[in-house]
Amino acid sequence: MTDDRRPRPVFDPAIPGGERALLAASPERLVAAGRPAPPPPRPGPWTIAARVVWIPLFAFFYGVFPGGWFRLFFLASLDDDDLMGGFLRWGRLPLAAMTVTPAVQIALLLLGQEEAAGALAAASFTAWAAGAVRYLREPAAARAAREHHGRYLLPGDFDRPAARLLARAQRAVDAVLGSESHRAGLLDAVDNAVALPREEWAIAEALAEHTRLRRERRRQQPARLGPEVRALLEPQRRALDLSVRSVTARVEALEDYARRVRAADDAFHEWRVLRGIPEQNARYRELLAATVRDDLARAEIDRLAADAERAERAFRGSVRTALAAAPEPGLGHPA
Repeated sequence: MTDDRRPRPVFDPAIPGGERALLAASPERLVAAGRPAPPPPRPGPWTIAARVVWIPLFAFFYGVFPGGWFRLFFLASLDDDDLMGGFLRWGRLPLAAMTVTPAVQIALLLLGQEEAAGALAAASFTAWAAGAVRYLREPAAARAAREHHGRYLLPGDFDRPAARLLARAQRAVDAVLGSESHRAGLLDAVDNAVALPREEWAIAEALAEHTRLRRERRRQQPARLGPEVRALLEPQRRALDLSVRSVTARVEALEDYARRVRAADDAFHEWRVLRGIPEQNARYRELLAATVRDDLARAEIDRLAADAERAERAFRGSVRTALAAAPEPGLGHPA
């Protein structure tokens, strides 16, 4: 399957925006809807035992013991040009905690405030232990891919005919959302940013179901079935064909909408060119007046002035009709 016919992943618009962005940024964690959902992580007994030992040691080293200073001195001993880059890799808050907390504890001990120093050490130990547990949890992208499994569709969820139709729909959606008319807010008949992703998802859902049905039909091996059984399956084939035609018409409606939007873009470009013609003509008149002083030049100046008036009338009237040529697409529902 060539790249121009390979669809991109499609996400249910009902998924919260942050979760959709997380899923789109981690395609390697996504699992096709036709495959089982990824199971939640279940660490083995050895992993659990290692964490029981490692987390308290980690929290004590950085939360109570001056581990941050040891880390800084160790990185400095490596004579690494990127010393602060390696030290800052954990983030500002852990960096401040691992370097400032031990110094405050020592100051409190020197001042005879043993209880305050102990309370600070306990709080620091708890915070570092909680941070370690959080770090060892299931990655957010893996959790989102598991929890939203089935609410996103991948290229593997579509066979060749379905993938071609979905790619056509996606190209039409991209053409509309990337158009000058859309960016300029000229397409007020439909909220494209909301309606078109919903339309893309609805088409993708229908095409994924078509793919599942066609795969089931191939597994039935109709050539090996008798006439009576094939007759029983014939209504199913007709229903699938009807649904495919319906979704194909829906994709064609999107493509027609994209063509109308391209026409609106051309009209919008023409409008901008027409708007600049009076000023351009004025500059040309000045050029001719400054360089040629004969009757022919004056006649040309008069002609340019008349052209400027005609351009102004066209700018105010004719293009407004062309911009209205992008109506709301017919958004039906697949059978």
